[in-house]
Amino acid sequence: MKKLFSTVVVSLLAMGVFAQKSDGTTKSLVNTEKEFAKSVAKNGDKEAFLDYSSATTLVFRPNPVNAKTFYTGKAEAQNDISWTANLAKVSRSGDLGFTTGPYEIGTSEKKYGQYLSIWKSENGRWKLAIDLGTESNKPLAKVSQSFVEPKDHVAPKFLNEREIKAGRDIILTTEKTLNTLLKTHGIAAFGGFLTNDARLLFPGNEAIDGKGKIIAFYNSMISKINLKTTGVDKAIGSDLAYTYGVATIDYKADLRESFNYVFVYEKAADASWNLIVQAFVPAER
Repeated sequence: MKKLFSTVVVSLLAMGVFAQKSDGTTKSLVNTEKEFAKSVAKNGDKEAFLDYSSATTLVFRPNPVNAKTFYTGKAEAQNDISWTANLAKVSRSGDLGFTTGPYEIGTSEKKYGQYLSIWKSENGRWKLAIDLGTESNKPLAKVSQSFVEPKDHVAPKFLNEREIKAGRDIILTTEKTLNTLLKTHGIAAFGGFLTNDARLLFPGNEAIDGKGKIIAFYNSMISKINLKTTGVDKAIGSDLAYTYGVATIDYKADLRESFNYVFVYEKAADASWNLIVQAFVPAER
């Protein structure tokens, strides 16, 4: 009986470790995030984030700060946080992916919002690269889950620093071009950079899905956006990338506000890079 109990315990532990492994699939990433959410509920956010973060992980609270630094110095752990991914995707090289969906905080007086997490594979395990959330009212719209698996798996065996930098520079050039067009053509410039099924996370709003709805949202309230990119990374499979920085937004109501942003880019069949997710969180000065 004791032997059987030990076997069951070992099996359960093995299943937990397996769920955290990065095997290049979106399924493994979604399973990792489920285990991450369970860890927060059981052990609190401090322990969970320290476990699932790498040395370079950034959390937006609301400005970007190193996750290890932030959670090591956090006085009290919080475990009344829950979230569920309804959109996830992994690069064909299996080294970069993202998850996004609704979250809830609190028990009696709940707060709601949408989150975006960027994940990177590190030593065979998924680790957070970036995590942020935008507050909103309680989500009313039901969103179908979309967990997109890579169509194939391609990863260069060897990439030197020069090649990695060159890949990142392509993304920086793309965002620089976008920013130039935003200055000259206004919000309409986003139309040439958004995928048809793109998602926008903007404070005070539920997730806005679809290119048309995103453009309509921007046109309804924003006159200008200026982007200042401060960081970029790209999958070695050259199909997913992300940037982050500060966006200055001029509203039509004669008001200017600063936001931290994270953009996720996806490479199209014509080799152009397009936005699949945009997330904004108010910047703290």
